Amino acid sequence: MTATTQATHRSEADDSAYVSLASLLRCRLFAKDLNLSRQRKILSQQSGLHISKFRGRGVDFSEVRAYQQGDDIRSIDWRVTARTGKAHTKLYAEERERPALVILDQSDSMFFGSRVAFKSVVAAQAAALLAWATLQRGDRSGGILFSDNDLRDIKPRRSRHAVLELLQQIVSFNHSLNRNSFQNHSQSTSLTDSLQHARRITKPGSELFIISDFQSFDNAAQRHLFQLAQHNDIVCVMIQDPMEAELPVPGLYNISDGQQRTQVDLGDKTLRSNYQQAYQQHIAELQQQFNQLKIPLLQISTEQDPLRALQQGLGLGPRSKAGKR
Repeated sequence: MTATTQATHRSEADDSAYVSLASLLRCRLFAKDLNLSRQRKILSQQSGLHISKFRGRGVDFSEVRAYQQGDDIRSIDWRVTARTGKAHTKLYAEERERPALVILDQSDSMFFGSRVAFKSVVAAQAAALLAWATLQRGDRSGGILFSDNDLRDIKPRRSRHAVLELLQQIVSFNHSLNRNSFQNHSQSTSLTDSLQHARRITKPGSELFIISDFQSFDNAAQRHLFQLAQHNDIVCVMIQDPMEAELPVPGLYNISDGQQRTQVDLGDKTLRSNYQQAYQQHIAELQQQFNQLKIPLLQISTEQDPLRALQQGLGLGPRSKAGKR
């Protein structure tokens, strides 16, 4: 992907370490190319073909009337038929909208990036694209945002104001990330807490997009995700950086955690090999867990354009450009 293409969806001057509200608002222009109404099949390189549990928007019970010739016998209301002695049919009305929830990780582990932008920024842009695309589809859009010490939810609503509220909260969470935030607080429960909260507020039949680096994905989080997947459609989006998979070129590097400094030699072949193998093993184990849950896991790198990556991962890109970046 060229730098020109990247600049289409990212400001040239900002949105590298911190996201701007202006860029998230601009995502509305590009969300039309993320046509979620075509999301019949969710495609990812890792999970293969995944059939969505919920086709269309479902139906709501409307009323019962006398059976008419041509009615589907599967819709007969047998209780009313037995009580009245005459066949009656249940009528249904198509649901007008379907709630969609974006669960966004803005914890300290996301405040990292070695290429175009930090993981936290790419995640925020992906969340904005999905929120706008949901609204343009005519469904309710909301979200859950979490960091290492905060969690907030925005109730799904079918309005532009709901998306604006979500975007403002995303910017607030994102700008709270800084080098001074690396303190002695546990990250192990952040994702778990957000999934547990999602179980409390999510209505069955909802659509969930979980955007994170999944570094804090543990057994408790897996159990909550399993429960959510029983009655909802879920897509997980993993944000990653190339340096997490492979160390930079060999040499001596000064590193710091914001408080202490040290020097590390990255020319050691054993160190480089162990580092790469540990990451590959982590990805393989994570992929296996999501395969068991039958939940697609899309992967987006910080050097990718979020829109193109979502189109490719969800199988929503133009057919004529299949396989191209």
